[in-house]
Amino acid sequence: MAVKTNYLLIDYENVQPTELSLLDGIELKVLVFLGANQTKVPVEFVKAIQTLGNKAEYIQISGNGPNALDFHIAFTIGELSKSDPGSVFHMISKDTGFDPLIRHAKGKGIRIKRSKSIADIPLNNNSNAQSSNEKITAIVKNLKARGTSRPRKVKTLSNSINSQFSKSLKQPELKSLIQALEKNGHLSIEGENVSYFFSKKK
Repeated sequence: MAVKTNYLLIDYENVQPTELSLLDGIELKVLVFLGANQTKVPVEFVKAIQTLGNKAEYIQISGNGPNALDFHIAFTIGELSKSDPGSVFHMISKDTGFDPLIRHAKGKGIRIKRSKSIADIPLNNNSNAQSSNEKITAIVKNLKARGTSRPRKVKTLSNSINSQFSKSLKQPELKSLIQALEKNGHLSIEGENVSYFFSKKK
């Protein structure tokens, strides 16, 4: 059976992700879409993309106008779905305008999902985590990489953790994992508010 290609398409005009370390060890191709006027990209982002080697590339559109970059992304998905059938597409964008396109693509049998951040994607590196300790390790890695975008409410944290594991976790296990995170000193909970205790360095 042929291995399906996972594509990560980043709408950099809409989202500037900081959690690229979560892509370590993941087999996928990364396409970073830049607006025509986006001539500056942070050094840290560039360095993180460079570590992916030929699995990543920048695509800077040539024209301006409303939704110009969105049309480029849509066109690229259409091309890739034809040239690389069976591929899986992970789109990073907060733009809900993509959702009708995604529904249409799914109706054509294309596997595609839009997420607001890399941390929200159920990446394959979590699929082998079976024990609670393995899951805690994966969750901590995810939370560290999210920086200031970490969930600040218990409900949001619970949903975020479940998304990591393709929404396969039941509420009792989610509650247990969050309790373990607190017991291990990674975070604290007061009411519905969550505070974290991660250093800036890994």
